[in-house]
Amino acid sequence: MLAKQLTIGAALLLVGSSALPQPERRQTTYSDSNTTTFNGTTYSLVEVGARNTLDWRMWLERNGNPASFWHDVPIYPNESNSSVINFVVEIPRWTAGKIEINREEPLNPIFHDERDGAPRFVQDIWPHKAYPFIYGSIPRTWESPNFDHDFTGFPGDNDPMDAFDVSQDVGYTGQIKQVKILGGLAVNDGGETDWKMLVIGLDDPIAPMVDSVGDLEEYRPGVIAAYREWFHIYKIARGDEYIPIVGGSYVNASFAAATVNDSHRFWQALVAGFVDSNEISYNQTTLPQYNGSYVRPSEAAERFGIPVESNVLPAAPKPEEYQQWYYINANYELIEANTPSA
Repeated sequence: MLAKQLTIGAALLLVGSSALPQPERRQTTYSDSNTTTFNGTTYSLVEVGARNTLDWRMWLERNGNPASFWHDVPIYPNESNSSVINFVVEIPRWTAGKIEINREEPLNPIFHDERDGAPRFVQDIWPHKAYPFIYGSIPRTWESPNFDHDFTGFPGDNDPMDAFDVSQDVGYTGQIKQVKILGGLAVNDGGETDWKMLVIGLDDPIAPMVDSVGDLEEYRPGVIAAYREWFHIYKIARGDEYIPIVGGSYVNASFAAATVNDSHRFWQALVAGFVDSNEISYNQTTLPQYNGSYVRPSEAAERFGIPVESNVLPAAPKPEEYQQWYYINANYELIEANTPSA
């Protein structure tokens, strides 16, 4: 019931989707690895610090001014097609650092998450090398923790909705790309709803031929089962338990797209100030109708102390424990004899 109330409230405020940017069609060009232009808007990246450290940050610029990866990138390149969304790459394929959007800092830069006071990484669990896909988030969505979600029965994890991209490219942190929704996994991560939407980039060779989980299985056999298994087991090596998936497997593409749209409406209620923000920084520079969260683009850098030029330092080495293979037995237990400390 609460979810429906939030949806109605956001819809009344916006009077449909007309208050959001209305791109006419998808037009994407890439001039270099730090700049993307689509629908007439240029996004660039400002990176400061050394990767693999807690001080490292990456900020987004929109047409030369600071912007939020979370709140200022439209969810839909073309709002007439809800199966195609924008996707913010946080973690490139085969890398281990837990890189994500910072929900508490102004304009939500990308940073290296921490665990026990140190940069967080995932272990290589055989046969998967770190993150075996491109991983990131869907802008202008929110897994609200303020109520139990209908399908899962659990509150949201308070982050933007996650997605994993099965495209052939490896991606790069801060990349904004257009992807097609094929399905989704409703992960129950410690009693929180943590959706993982299955997507594929529109530039992938098989993208025109796949619209569902079944289509993907036809062209890349075994991928959907392997990636589902990864979400079950990827935290076991650090001492956590097997992670369940609500329903046991993938939801279909239409259900996934509808769930993404629901999450978008929860986000609308967030930036409009209708609901408890749970310490989220929801300042944004693109939607002046939300005057409680809006900041003029030209004033954002000075107001929040955001750097306007990159200062990239050499990356810190990845800890040794994340440069070895870990093995899980049939009972989903870590085989500790393989680790040097065993």
